Amino acid sequence: MRTGVTGLPTPHPLIDQLPAVYLEQDFLRRFLTALDDVLAPVLLTIDNLPAHLDPRSAPEDFLAWLAQWVAVEPHEDSPVERRRDTVRGAVARHARRGTAAGLADAVRLETGAEAEISESGGTAWSTAPHTVLPGRPRPWVTIRVRERPGRAIDRVRLEELIGTEVPAHVGYTLEILPSAGDMGGGAQ
Repeated sequence: MRTGVTGLPTPHPLIDQLPAVYLEQDFLRRFLTALDDVLAPVLLTIDNLPAHLDPRSAPEDFLAWLAQWVAVEPHEDSPVERRRDTVRGAVARHARRGTAAGLADAVRLETGAEAEISESGGTAWSTAPHTVLPGRPRPWVTIRVRERPGRAIDRVRLEELIGTEVPAHVGYTLEILPSAGDMGGGAQ
């Protein structure tokens, strides 16, 4: 979070708030200057609070704090723009969490690639009793992602993400396919 920033000017020097009779007091001037150094980050943060609370413009240390507010944990080694996108869309993604659309959004945000998702379940209705249930008995999701040219997908990181997005009782298979221009490599 914000701490003392060396050389940061204060927007409202305390010495300017005093009556003129105190302006000649050297000790008071030095004391208030020290307080200005401590208060400058606080005052500037408060003055710019709307910008600090917007993931598009928040300083990086505030971005991590905003991520906690919306219950996301972007990887610290991700580019800052990807972390901003993660925080900005978190609330909408929470509404779709546990769905195929939510999983596709999460994979797209992590890899930049579109995922092909197939599920084992299904829904149906019938007016006849003892109708066969749709889908398979064990819930399962298959995720296929094609690498983009020049951008390898980190399998471990993607599996970690999928593990948090797929409901706990649903198993999954991840298939990472080589990029269309790189048919020399095999699927993982």
